[in-house]
Amino acid sequence: MSKGVKIVTIGGGSSYTPELVEGFINRYEEFPVSELWLVDVEAGREKLEIVGNLAKRMVKKAGLPMAIHLTLDRKEALKGADFVTTQFRVGLLDARAKDERIPAKHGVIGQETNGPGGLFKGLRTIPVILDIIQDMEEHCPNAWLVNFTNPAGMVTEAVFRHTSFRKIVGLCNVPIGMEMGIAKLLEVDHSRIRIDFAGLNHMVYGLDVYLDGVSVKDKVIDMLSNPEHSSFVKNIDGQGWEVEFIRGLDALTCPYHMYYYKTDEMLKKSIESYEKGETRAEVVMKLEKELFELYKDPDLAIKPPQLAERGGAYYSDAAVRLITSIYNDKRDIQPVNTMNNGAIASVPSDSAVEVSCVITKEGPIPIAVGDIPVAARGLVQQIKSFEIISTDAAVTGDYDKAMLAMTINPLVPSDVVAKKILDEMLEDHKEFLPRFFD
Repeated sequence: MSKGVKIVTIGGGSSYTPELVEGFINRYEEFPVSELWLVDVEAGREKLEIVGNLAKRMVKKAGLPMAIHLTLDRKEALKGADFVTTQFRVGLLDARAKDERIPAKHGVIGQETNGPGGLFKGLRTIPVILDIIQDMEEHCPNAWLVNFTNPAGMVTEAVFRHTSFRKIVGLCNVPIGMEMGIAKLLEVDHSRIRIDFAGLNHMVYGLDVYLDGVSVKDKVIDMLSNPEHSSFVKNIDGQGWEVEFIRGLDALTCPYHMYYYKTDEMLKKSIESYEKGETRAEVVMKLEKELFELYKDPDLAIKPPQLAERGGAYYSDAAVRLITSIYNDKRDIQPVNTMNNGAIASVPSDSAVEVSCVITKEGPIPIAVGDIPVAARGLVQQIKSFEIISTDAAVTGDYDKAMLAMTINPLVPSDVVAKKILDEMLEDHKEFLPRFFD
């Protein structure tokens, strides 16, 4: 690699970009970014200009020699890149709204990365990721791809399953959020906490918890069993778990487990949101409108605190920490999405998993955990089978495979309901699913 690092961010017009820029600024001494290329599509041109200008002001305020380039030409941007990050949404937030509203109309949870919504986000996203990889192989064959685009686990699975490209790492902010929550619970600095993670993206479990290298899982489980501290395990809608469940599982859950362990409650909320016209996509649309008005302010030269309401907390911490560790061969431990390689016994060795890894210049090396608790094993295997079949459907445009994936997802009650949702979502997303209509 050259002395100065070239980064390309695809989906550069995202409201998250100031998070990423802040991360690069804060870690500049150990990760000297000389060029940051923000890439988007024509539909995102206006947002790219607004976010790009804010990024330039942030870098200027920091006094760093980091050039910010804005472009709609992905291939031009990729030439000679050292790292590529992806954070895009095919179909923008309008597509997300359909992912949430259509299933709810049929009495099924409508959510961005779980159930039918997760399937269709994958169907739209995977072909684009594979196109990006083709461009990378031509223009920056030695670059690492760090994917933050959801569904991150399914995207990583698709790359491993349908290409020979291996320099990809999938990243999610959920594990680092769990670490931060435990640190707050124990009233210690985040740097002193480590969790042994194992499972899948948005289906990951904390198998052990360490404070200064010493296991404190029993203490943490005991604290979480106290209603006074149960806020840590509250789900996205602020609903806590039954303490006996946490004690019985003897592992930490992630927020997305609520869709599988609290399906009735979450379905009720999903339908209520649909009927009120207040799905998460519609809430985010309003937040983004407000954020971009803030970003336009020529006097704004920092990441505004309001961005925290958008979601994606600790994104820059997780993303830049990972890239910096690869660049510097730090060999520290971080949870990422990568090939299992035997780390989790009950998941196929050549499948993508989310697991704690040693991060090296050659990429992540999964830490063998043996297996996940037997109580969680069947659910993880079912979601993994859903991911595998979903990736096959995305690559081939095979209706039958999409139907199979939809039906075996545990949030879909039957093949009859699956077919109704599948047909309606295919029609509504037709513009972004050419493989199904060629």
